[in-house]
Amino acid sequence: MKQFFKYTFLIFCLGTAVSCGGDDDICESGEGTPRMKVRFRNAGGQLRTVDSLYLRVDYGTRVVDFGRTTNADSLLIPLRVDDAAYTDMYFKTRRAETESKVRVNYTTTATYVSPGCGVKKTYQNVNSQLVTPGKVLSVANGQNFIENEDKTNLFLTF
Repeated sequence: MKQFFKYTFLIFCLGTAVSCGGDDDICESGEGTPRMKVRFRNAGGQLRTVDSLYLRVDYGTRVVDFGRTTNADSLLIPLRVDDAAYTDMYFKTRRAETESKVRVNYTTTATYVSPGCGVKKTYQNVNSQLVTPGKVLSVANGQNFIENEDKTNLFLTF
């Protein structure tokens, strides 16, 4: 009888260990809210790499400083996920210079993904305007919706 309980307990433990080996349900395979892709151009319109770039983003409740990025050909920037219709971004290439303010306007759609992921926001009618020029001379819109992070949505001319 003791032998039976030992084997039953062993099978129960092995079954529990095997059944718990699955993947977690936390936003696998890019199901979360996508970020906006920004690329850089020179005055002639060719894509370029920016040696040094400082970025701050206003999320409504606070301004987040993303710090300095070096040798960047593109950036992935999270947009606001509340019900605001825009996100303000501040760019500069040197610490002591005036920031260029870019406002990104959009409409959002929320889609329920899973209990672990929650709600995914997608952005439509994305367009940008240069509010305060500085090192950024102009902005050009790319793809006008954000469903994933593959396509460029904004081009900044330095």
